[in-house]
Amino acid sequence: MKRYLLLLLVVLLVFGCAGKRHYSSSLMGYLYPDRQPQVEPSIPSLNVPLKIGIAFVPQQRVSGSAHFWSWSGRIPNSVPLSERERVELLDEVAAAFEAKDFIESIEVIPSAYLTTEGGFDNLGQIRNMYMLDVIALVSYDQVQNIDEGFMSLSYWTIVGTYVVKGEKNSTNTLIDAAVFHIPSRSLLFRAPGTSFIEGKATPVNLEEQLRKDSTEGFALAGESLIANLQVQLAEFQEKVKQQPERYQVTYREGHGGSLPPWMALIVAAIGGVAGILSWRKRS
Repeated sequence: MKRYLLLLLVVLLVFGCAGKRHYSSSLMGYLYPDRQPQVEPSIPSLNVPLKIGIAFVPQQRVSGSAHFWSWSGRIPNSVPLSERERVELLDEVAAAFEAKDFIESIEVIPSAYLTTEGGFDNLGQIRNMYMLDVIALVSYDQVQNIDEGFMSLSYWTIVGTYVVKGEKNSTNTLIDAAVFHIPSRSLLFRAPGTSFIEGKATPVNLEEQLRKDSTEGFALAGESLIANLQVQLAEFQEKVKQQPERYQVTYREGHGGSLPPWMALIVAAIGGVAGILSWRKRS
């Protein structure tokens, strides 16, 4: 009997308990569902200053699993981000666009307006509703792993269940912002943000700790996203300047005198080349 108990103890120490919780929203699943054919994007016509929308891609997958067995008896499963938390994060992303002189307005789109697998047809409806040119689609992927370590053996006692932090967990979070020109269906640029958190908890407060780590993971990934977004915005401006053949730049009526300096240089350069060619032709 002692040998069997010792063998059982070794098995518990080696394998313990493992669980995983996974939340994700798929950008490709939303834009290109199976029932809709993919359409080749065309050259985007950027009508300056731009009207931009920002929205979360609808959540597609929530999954949880427990392997072997669990001292706590269950793997928590809850909604990763409330609508209020989503709006707060989108407001922070919107602030990264506000200081740019080629942007006229920024609209935060409620999650309810984006339908699962809605694709570009859904984006067309949103475009007409808000009179948008461009939309930033925010998607995410978060995985939380739960493992019981050596200290979980103390769960045989009632006190250990409440005191000993034997539940080891980790939270990996990715947030991605993909900026599309809606009429041409062209991807202009994208920016990722990531975070990683490790923690410990007792079985009693495991769900609370996972929720806290999930929220913190999204907050840290959001900060990383905004920093990368600033970089990508600057690189996009340079790309438009250096590759005018890839972007058609126009400006709205009444805004001809308020073109951003970098776009004004493009217009001036095109005008200068046209003048030289016209002079050569006359001579």
